[in-house]
Amino acid sequence: MNFPSKLVKEAARQLSTLPGVGKKSALRLVLHILKQPKPNVHKFGESFINLINNIKYCEECYSISDLKICEICSNNSRERTLICVVEDIRVMMAIESTMKFNGVYHVLGGLISPLDGIGPSEIKSEELINRIEKNRINEVIFALSSTMEGDTTNYYLYSKIKKYGIKISSIAKGVSIGYELEHTDEITLATAISSRMPYENSLSK
Repeated sequence: MNFPSKLVKEAARQLSTLPGVGKKSALRLVLHILKQPKPNVHKFGESFINLINNIKYCEECYSISDLKICEICSNNSRERTLICVVEDIRVMMAIESTMKFNGVYHVLGGLISPLDGIGPSEIKSEELINRIEKNRINEVIFALSSTMEGDTTNYYLYSKIKKYGIKISSIAKGVSIGYELEHTDEITLATAISSRMPYENSLSK
């Protein structure tokens, strides 16, 4: 693709590194930005610089946050003895949107995937175990996608947590196998959480 400007070319190249943005889409976005008032474009750019410079990760659940402790973990009305384990912030947001869960979360930041070189040390698995050891936890819910990576992570965490004698649950299988939870509709997800079952039951199937 021939560009009339090196500045346009570089801007389009940077945008094309985003997921789902091809070269043509990137160019279209750059040309759209060029038509906007300069103050709007400055504000647009500064929002991302501000994001990178100031975003924090909650010291308890590892979700992204504006503060050291996120709003959910600092909310005294949440049931702190109930932890829902999720892959990332997108799944946490999807569950929160159902308004059917009043516990707290633990964001792993990924799933175990040997083929991709991602082992237990690359996700927040030890941090979850430390939370269980240091706090009074009654139940841990596995809310991971029904994929090979999700099942592998579930089993690994279960093998590490079962010795603590707490209730370990898994969301009901109303979610299709191989489907990612962030794309599941709110009603199905809410039902899956409220109809959760002991994780041991899923091992026998």
